Amino acid sequence: MDFPEELRYSKEHIWVRVEGGRAVLGITDYAQQELGPVTAVELPDVGDELEQDDSFGSVEARKTVAELYAPLSGPVAEINEELDETPELINDDPYDSGWLVVVTVVDSEELNLLMTAEDYAEYVAENE
Repeated sequence: MDFPEELRYSKEHIWVRVEGGRAVLGITDYAQQELGPVTAVELPDVGDELEQDDSFGSVEARKTVAELYAPLSGPVAEINEELDETPELINDDPYDSGWLVVVTVVDSEELNLLMTAEDYAEYVAENE
């Protein structure tokens, strides 16, 4: 499994890449492997407000539907519209073309609550 060092991670298996005052969110390599082939994605609309730890959408796989929980609060600035037609991008490339949403960071302190790649790898190992 791949956990890029430059990202931060939540216990709900969401990765965060900070780009200035914005944060790109997606599901981790571990999460997409656990889900299996992704068949559909439900995402919020641009402008919707995310609240840290609240559900902001779902990912549907062949056998299950997984809720997505926000690692950060803030308004949705962008969504990955390609996932409407090709949700399998999450499986193929979870850290690049399979991203979910971009959020405007409103409280940078929330970033300090997220795990480093090393911490996340340990978290995954402990919970398998």
